[in-house]
Amino acid sequence: MEKATFGAGCFWGVEAFFREVPGVADAVCGYAGGCMNNPSYQDVCSDQTGHAEVVEVTFDPAVVSYDKLVDVFFQSHDPTTLNRQGPDEGTQYRSVIFTHTDEQEEVARKKKAEYAASGKFKSPIVTTIEPAPTFWRAEEYHQRYFEKNGLPSCHIKTAE
Repeated sequence: MEKATFGAGCFWGVEAFFREVPGVADAVCGYAGGCMNNPSYQDVCSDQTGHAEVVEVTFDPAVVSYDKLVDVFFQSHDPTTLNRQGPDEGTQYRSVIFTHTDEQEEVARKKKAEYAASGKFKSPIVTTIEPAPTFWRAEEYHQRYFEKNGLPSCHIKTAE
């Protein structure tokens, strides 16, 4: 099993979206990329910690490639809006790929360039690609939020 970490806006919908991908064993809501150890949701929402809402995906590379997960990432949100997805605004909603290996970084950069050149998006892609920092698991009430609350996902487009 391998790990992949993506920030694509509100983590509730992103988590639900990745859980649907065959080969994904788990998707966990959390925080990454900030300056505070073990931040709370309130800390992250203050826009003072620098963390992004992210989903840490555990996947079987024999079933689903990292390349495919990056496609899912780019197809599941608007990577052209800086620090915003739909009505959610703030640095915690930024579009970011946190890579765990040099190979993941290479794939992420290649895919970003392909999407930028594809004409699919009318504005430039603002997604950042950074080495994976410490992942802090979000509070339990955030995990599988839509399953627990029977709500539809937020701001998620269907993958092509």
